[in-house]
Amino acid sequence: MKKVIAMVALVTMGMVAYATNDGAKTNQTGKVEKSGEVIAMNKTLFIDNVFDFQQETTEWKYKGTKPAIIDLYADWCGPCRQTAPIMKDLAKEYAGKIVIYKVDVDKEKELAALFNATSIPLFVFIPMNGEPQLFRGAADKATYKKAIDEFLLK
Repeated sequence: MKKVIAMVALVTMGMVAYATNDGAKTNQTGKVEKSGEVIAMNKTLFIDNVFDFQQETTEWKYKGTKPAIIDLYADWCGPCRQTAPIMKDLAKEYAGKIVIYKVDVDKEKELAALFNATSIPLFVFIPMNGEPQLFRGAADKATYKKAIDEFLLK
């Protein structure tokens, strides 16, 4: 009986680990590895590729070379798990046109606070020029595509 319980626990842990891994590439060097993938972002990558919020200036100055989306999520969040595959699809569909990052709010509390992420999922749409726009909550793929086409790529 103990072996059966241990086996069930092992299989369950494996399924949970597989379900929460959506294949994002973590890059700690500050360089985007490949287009077409969702990139896990930490504070260093954010400062290097998006905006250095530690400087004294409060004026927004995007450092990226392509428009971006930042997905603020948590592994325990159901709606976040629903939007993760949509973001993966959009990263492939808009490869070379936009960059999609993801930030785990449990691990990167400072970045979550920067965007006042009091509820998740929270998406930050960052155009090449102008201020970023926040999109709170989960939506369908068509809604995200419309925001990309009409706000990021116009």
